[in-house]
Amino acid sequence: MQISQNTAVSLNYTMFDEEGEVIDQNHDPIVYLHGGYDNILPAVEAALNGKKAGDVVSVTMTPDQAFGEFEAELVREEDISMFPPDLEVGMMFETRNPETDESMQFRVTAIDAGKVVVDANHPLAGMTIKFEATVLEVRAASEEEIAHGHVHGAHGHHH
Repeated sequence: MQISQNTAVSLNYTMFDEEGEVIDQNHDPIVYLHGGYDNILPAVEAALNGKKAGDVVSVTMTPDQAFGEFEAELVREEDISMFPPDLEVGMMFETRNPETDESMQFRVTAIDAGKVVVDANHPLAGMTIKFEATVLEVRAASEEEIAHGHVHGAHGHHH
Protein backbone atom coordinates (compact mmCIF):
# COMPACT_ATOMS: atom_id res chain seq x y z
CA MET A 1 0.00 0.00 0.00
CA GLN A 2 1.23 3.49 -0.81
CA ILE A 3 1.14 6.45 1.54
CA SER A 4 -1.84 8.63 0.69
CA GLN A 5 -4.64 10.61 2.33
CA ASN A 6 -5.92 8.87 5.48
CA THR A 7 -3.23 6.22 5.79
CA ALA A 8 -1.50 5.36 9.06
CA VAL A 9 2.25 5.48 8.51
CA SER A 10 4.91 3.93 10.73
CA LEU A 11 8.51 5.03 10.29
CA ASN A 12 11.96 5.35 11.77
CA TYR A 13 13.77 8.66 11.38
CA THR A 14 17.03 10.46 12.01
CA MET A 15 17.48 14.25 11.92
CA PHE A 16 20.81 15.89 11.16
CA ASP A 17 22.09 19.46 11.45
CA GLU A 18 23.93 21.23 8.62
CA GLU A 19 27.23 19.65 9.68
CA GLY A 20 25.74 16.15 9.44
CA GLU A 21 25.62 15.61 13.22
CA VAL A 22 22.65 13.60 14.51
CA ILE A 23 20.36 15.88 16.51
CA ASP A 24 17.39 13.55 16.98
CA GLN A 25 16.52 9.95 16.28
CA ASN A 26 13.53 7.86 17.29
CA HIS A 27 13.95 4.82 19.53
CA ASP A 28 10.51 3.38 18.86
CA PRO A 29 8.77 3.72 15.50
CA ILE A 30 6.62 6.82 15.15
CA VAL A 31 3.15 6.46 13.69
CA TYR A 32 1.16 9.33 12.21
CA LEU A 33 -2.01 9.93 10.20
CA HIS A 34 -1.08 11.10 6.70
CA GLY A 35 -3.05 13.76 4.87
CA GLY A 36 -2.70 17.26 6.30
CA TYR A 37 -3.51 16.57 9.95
CA ASP A 38 -0.41 18.48 11.19
CA ASN A 39 1.02 15.31 12.73
CA ILE A 40 4.35 15.65 10.92
CA LEU A 41 6.23 18.51 9.25
CA PRO A 42 4.52 19.40 5.93
CA ALA A 43 7.75 19.07 3.88
CA VAL A 44 8.29 15.56 5.29
CA GLU A 45 4.68 14.60 4.67
CA ALA A 46 4.97 15.77 1.04
CA ALA A 47 8.14 13.69 0.54
CA LEU A 48 6.45 10.61 2.02
CA ASN A 49 3.36 10.86 -0.19
CA GLY A 50 3.22 7.88 -2.56
CA LYS A 51 5.95 5.90 -0.75
CA LYS A 52 5.48 2.36 0.55
CA ALA A 53 7.00 0.12 3.23
CA GLY A 54 10.75 -0.17 2.76
CA ASP A 55 11.13 3.17 0.98
CA VAL A 56 13.60 5.74 2.31
CA VAL A 57 13.16 9.51 2.04
CA SER A 58 15.57 12.34 2.71
CA VAL A 59 14.35 15.92 3.05
CA THR A 60 16.49 18.98 3.76
CA MET A 61 14.41 21.78 5.28
CA THR A 62 15.22 25.43 5.84
CA PRO A 63 14.20 26.89 9.21
CA ASP A 64 10.89 28.18 7.84
CA GLN A 65 10.05 24.65 6.60
CA ALA A 66 11.16 22.98 9.83
CA PHE A 67 10.99 24.56 13.30
CA GLY A 68 10.89 28.25 12.42
CA GLU A 69 13.38 31.08 12.51
CA PHE A 70 15.02 31.95 15.82
CA GLU A 71 13.20 34.92 17.35
CA ALA A 72 15.35 36.91 19.79
CA GLU A 73 12.25 38.49 21.37
CA LEU A 74 11.23 35.04 22.65
CA VAL A 75 14.31 34.96 24.92
CA ARG A 76 13.84 36.71 28.25
CA GLU A 77 15.72 37.16 31.49
CA GLU A 78 13.69 36.80 34.68
CA ASP A 79 14.45 37.04 38.38
CA ILE A 80 15.11 33.64 39.95
CA SER A 81 12.50 34.35 42.63
CA MET A 82 9.78 33.67 40.03
CA PHE A 83 10.82 29.99 39.82
CA PRO A 84 10.73 26.94 42.13
CA PRO A 85 13.81 26.26 44.28
CA ASP A 86 14.72 23.06 42.40
CA LEU A 87 15.21 24.99 39.13
CA GLU A 88 17.60 23.45 36.57
CA VAL A 89 18.71 24.31 33.04
CA GLY A 90 16.52 22.43 30.57
CA MET A 91 13.34 22.60 32.63
CA MET A 92 10.17 23.60 30.79
CA PHE A 93 7.51 26.00 32.03
CA GLU A 94 4.18 27.02 30.58
CA THR A 95 2.71 30.49 30.90
CA ARG A 96 0.02 32.58 29.25
CA ASN A 97 0.83 35.49 26.99
CA PRO A 98 -1.08 38.37 28.66
CA GLU A 99 -1.66 40.10 25.30
CA THR A 100 -3.10 37.11 23.40
CA ASP A 101 -4.05 34.75 26.27
CA GLU A 102 -2.25 31.99 24.35
CA SER A 103 -0.25 29.35 26.16
CA MET A 104 3.54 29.60 25.70
CA GLN A 105 6.24 27.14 26.72
CA PHE A 106 9.62 28.37 27.89
CA ARG A 107 12.79 26.36 28.33
CA VAL A 108 15.34 27.41 30.96
CA THR A 109 18.62 27.95 29.10
CA ALA A 110 20.79 29.60 31.77
CA ILE A 111 20.85 30.37 35.49
CA ASP A 112 23.37 32.91 36.77
CA ALA A 113 23.63 35.57 39.49
CA GLY A 114 19.99 35.41 40.51
CA LYS A 115 18.76 35.62 36.92
CA VAL A 116 17.15 32.96 34.75
CA VAL A 117 17.21 33.01 30.96
CA VAL A 118 14.14 31.42 29.39
CA ASP A 119 13.57 30.77 25.70
CA ALA A 120 10.21 30.15 23.98
CA ASN A 121 11.82 29.26 20.65
CA HIS A 122 11.71 25.62 19.58
CA PRO A 123 15.12 24.10 20.50
CA LEU A 124 15.79 23.54 16.77
CA ALA A 125 14.61 26.99 15.63
CA GLY A 126 16.90 28.69 13.13
CA MET A 127 18.44 25.42 11.97
CA THR A 128 18.47 23.80 8.55
CA ILE A 129 17.45 20.20 9.19
CA LYS A 130 18.01 17.05 7.15
CA PHE A 131 15.32 14.49 7.92
CA GLU A 132 15.86 10.89 6.81
CA ALA A 133 13.14 8.29 7.28
CA THR A 134 12.49 4.66 6.45
CA VAL A 135 8.86 3.69 5.97
CA LEU A 136 8.10 0.60 8.06
CA GLU A 137 4.39 0.10 7.49
CA VAL A 138 1.45 1.73 5.70
CA ARG A 139 -2.18 0.82 6.36
CA ALA A 140 -5.59 2.33 5.87
CA ALA A 141 -6.58 4.45 8.87
CA SER A 142 -9.75 3.54 10.74
CA GLU A 143 -12.81 5.81 10.64
CA GLU A 144 -12.19 6.65 14.31
CA GLU A 145 -8.56 7.65 13.62
CA ILE A 146 -9.67 9.86 10.73
CA ALA A 147 -12.39 11.46 12.89
CA HIS A 148 -9.88 12.12 15.69
CA GLY A 149 -7.11 13.28 13.33
CA HIS A 150 -4.45 10.92 14.72
CA VAL A 151 -3.46 7.25 14.85
CA HIS A 152 -4.50 5.10 17.81
CA GLY A 153 -2.76 2.11 19.37
CA ALA A 154 0.88 1.05 19.45
CA HIS A 155 3.18 4.06 19.11
CA GLY A 156 0.16 6.23 18.25
CA HIS A 157 -2.20 8.19 20.48
CA HIS A 158 -3.84 6.52 23.47
CA HIS A 159 -7.14 7.74 24.92
